[in-house]
Amino acid sequence: MESHLSPEAIITCEHAGNSIPVEYRYLFVKAAETLNSHRGWDPGSLYAAELISKQLQAPLYSFPVTRLLIEVNRSLGHRRLFSEFSKKLTQSDKNRLIENYYKPYRNEIEQAIRNRIDSGIPVIHIGVHSFTPVYQGREQDCDIGLLFDPAYTHEKQLCSRWKRSLKVQFPELSACLNKPYKGADDGLTTHLRSIFNSEHYYGLELEINQKHLNDQGYFNPEFSSKIAESLKHLTISPV
Repeated sequence: MESHLSPEAIITCEHAGNSIPVEYRYLFVKAAETLNSHRGWDPGSLYAAELISKQLQAPLYSFPVTRLLIEVNRSLGHRRLFSEFSKKLTQSDKNRLIENYYKPYRNEIEQAIRNRIDSGIPVIHIGVHSFTPVYQGREQDCDIGLLFDPAYTHEKQLCSRWKRSLKVQFPELSACLNKPYKGADDGLTTHLRSIFNSEHYYGLELEINQKHLNDQGYFNPEFSSKIAESLKHLTISPV
């Protein structure tokens, strides 16, 4: 017997914005251009995540602070946890960022997943991101990327079905597996896989090419709705 995805889905958006808490704005006085670039946040990702969350009736957890202050999609101790702007902070200040921003965000998501799994409900976690169409001078040849850890068969199979479903919604676009990044790279899903059994937790990431942003800087409702629709038709076998 199969269960529909929607009741088990949790949506997150780690790079939802590029805001800076008042006490840290002095670090970014001359960094407006970088803050507004793909390095500062994932343009369009929050809008897409909100619409997907609404259509799937799934909870959404988003982090509005710029990744250049603290990168919540990296593990503690990772060399990119703090950027060139924030790594100059004292260790005491860095610890405060970890305690006040990093841990509350990640712990809330972890607890939400644990509550469902403890109730016997498998969880599909979808982290929503966007990526720059040109990186290091090279054009990215992917429209929609689906990231997963290839060592986890359940994730691989689910993303393969998701790719086929996306092709129905977007026959003219390219849906890619583990592009433009690798799903096994360090990130929130990597951490959560280390905690939860692979039969109960599916850690997937959605990457949308920013070339599809409209003039207002977000993905059109029809575009995001089609992505949500592609997810509605996926099912998983409960444990």
